[in-house]
Amino acid sequence: MQKGNIGVTTENIFPVIKQFLYSDHEIFLREMVSNAVDATQKLKTLSAQGDFKGELGDLTVHVALDAEKGTITISDRGIGMTEEEIDKYINQIAFSGVTDFLEKYKDTANAIIGHFGLGFYSSFMVSKRVEIITRSYKDGAKAVKWSCDGSPAFEIDDADRQDRGTDVVLYIDDDCKEYLDKAKIEGLLQKYCKFLAVPVAFGKKQEWSKEQSKMVDTEEDNIINNVEPLWTKTPSTLKDEDYKSFYRTLYPMQDEPLFWIHLNVDYPFHLTGILYFPRVKNSLELQKNRIQLYCNQVFVTDQVEGIVPEFLTLLHGVIDSPDIPLNVSRSYLQSDREVKKISTYITKKVSDRLKAIFNEDRKAYEEKWDHLKLFINYGMLTEEGFYDRAKDFALLKDTEGKYFTFDEYKTLIEAQQKDKDGTLVYLYATDRDEQYSYIKAAQDKGYSVLLMDGQLDVPSLQTLEQKFEKSRFTRVDADTIDHLIQKDEEPKQTLADNERDNLSAIFRSQLPNMEKTEFLVEVNALGEAQRPVVITQNEWMRRMKEMSRYQSGMSFYGEMPTSYNLVLNSDHRLVKQVLDDAQTALAEQLKPIEAELRGQQARLAALNQQTDKKKPEEVTQAEKDDKAATQKAIDEQNERKQQLISDYAQKNDVVHQLIDLALLQNGLLRGAALDAFVQRSVELIK
Repeated sequence: MQKGNIGVTTENIFPVIKQFLYSDHEIFLREMVSNAVDATQKLKTLSAQGDFKGELGDLTVHVALDAEKGTITISDRGIGMTEEEIDKYINQIAFSGVTDFLEKYKDTANAIIGHFGLGFYSSFMVSKRVEIITRSYKDGAKAVKWSCDGSPAFEIDDADRQDRGTDVVLYIDDDCKEYLDKAKIEGLLQKYCKFLAVPVAFGKKQEWSKEQSKMVDTEEDNIINNVEPLWTKTPSTLKDEDYKSFYRTLYPMQDEPLFWIHLNVDYPFHLTGILYFPRVKNSLELQKNRIQLYCNQVFVTDQVEGIVPEFLTLLHGVIDSPDIPLNVSRSYLQSDREVKKISTYITKKVSDRLKAIFNEDRKAYEEKWDHLKLFINYGMLTEEGFYDRAKDFALLKDTEGKYFTFDEYKTLIEAQQKDKDGTLVYLYATDRDEQYSYIKAAQDKGYSVLLMDGQLDVPSLQTLEQKFEKSRFTRVDADTIDHLIQKDEEPKQTLADNERDNLSAIFRSQLPNMEKTEFLVEVNALGEAQRPVVITQNEWMRRMKEMSRYQSGMSFYGEMPTSYNLVLNSDHRLVKQVLDDAQTALAEQLKPIEAELRGQQARLAALNQQTDKKKPEEVTQAEKDDKAATQKAIDEQNERKQQLISDYAQKNDVVHQLIDLALLQNGLLRGAALDAFVQRSVELIK
């Protein structure tokens, strides 16, 4: 018997391994099974090279659980180890046997997983004792048993094993008993070992027994993995149904994908995989982290932000590469130039595939666009340079359901939609039903309106404005129709200043008080055929508020009140009627107030003229008091005037009806106000 201490530089190496080496304790099973697969793959390589003359036989790796004994055993019929090899590869931490093996067979070795020399020691994260019973494939080799209780001390003794290969027996620690649950182990094997290149068996397949009225074991091994997953096969040998079937294997509850991209590159790095475009419209965050990263068919992680560009983390599928650098636990990607190359390649491959589909079958591409645009917009927002690739296959959709490339749409609207400064104005709506009347008004004017109803459509507008020459995007309800694309100077007002002020005051006094909402009232001559009252919202402010939902640095915009413009059409007969009725009803009461206002305003103007010629220190206290008293008199008269107008407006059903109709059209009339509008409407029907 040989006894000794494992070659480490500190007595505390095992506590470090147990707590910090791996990101999750469950990784131990992946590492143990991967080591068994490595040993099997080595034997297959030796046999192919003629260095092993014996029969390979059944190479299935077996995982056995014994809850009563508290053990998990991983068994293989691979190359096994001699006592000298155990001393070299097990007793010297981080001196990897795979490294030596790959150096000798680097051109012909089958997929060898271990590169780090630490995988075996993950067993001590969950085990109080680990045993290795092994026999080398070499002629005349004897079986040996290595055991260690989690301290640097180990023992090596002779063992009774007739066949080549290795059994690793894990005596599960008391604080890790969950790993003695059959369902738990089966779940981990499905997660990490589902596509290993060597068959892995866990227990026996079961069938229903009528006699025992329960599921019972059969004689057939329960193989948990597919040794030849789809991404390892040649694309030309596969059919569409093969790809769809594999997608269902990966994501059983997902809808059928839009299409897929089969990755297969050997130089300057090795990369295989299949990326699927899922059918997704608005569930941006929920769809992330669905790409599975493998290293030689061993699952590593689904956190692939380091290798896949941010916008492509929305894709589903598999990437497999032995060239992606990982840390010793294989659980975290390292920053590396090779990773950047792989990321660039994937972006190019996806772009080329999208462009090819667009060119080959535009109609089919357009049918998929509402799902695809989330990826495209996300890419243009987050990936530098992606716009230059995407501009050839990105589409704009109008409210009539027609699709255009960027260049096609520019040609369509160039003649009609330039303003007086030569800026090309792209009109858009975010909801065809809610903004129907605004869309119709624009179309009646001869304008085209885009439908921007996707989750990232509006956030992407700023990018498009930066890329499009002398262009801007404006929502159809951002202004009145004549001002959306202003062709000429401001139209002349048809009302005197005093009339406009009074009309504004009438409607302003009756506007509802809404939390975090403010209304600005203005009077414009819109034409007799246009609506009497129109609510608009400034494009810039609304866009900033919408962007604040996506960019944390803009959150202060989200806290600002929502501002609307209530535009009164002074040409409409109902608005004229309100003004005429108000002037008739209030003429006698307003006459002395307005006369007093004119007098006081003239006096204030004269006082200001006198003091404006003086330096601040030369203005006397009497002059300051006189100005303050005059201003106070003006304020008092204005308050009297506003109160008279408010009292009149309060009793005017037409005013309330016009305001409520405008609010209702914009989804702003709710609760008691909506109920009052309905009752008033009934009463007004005669």
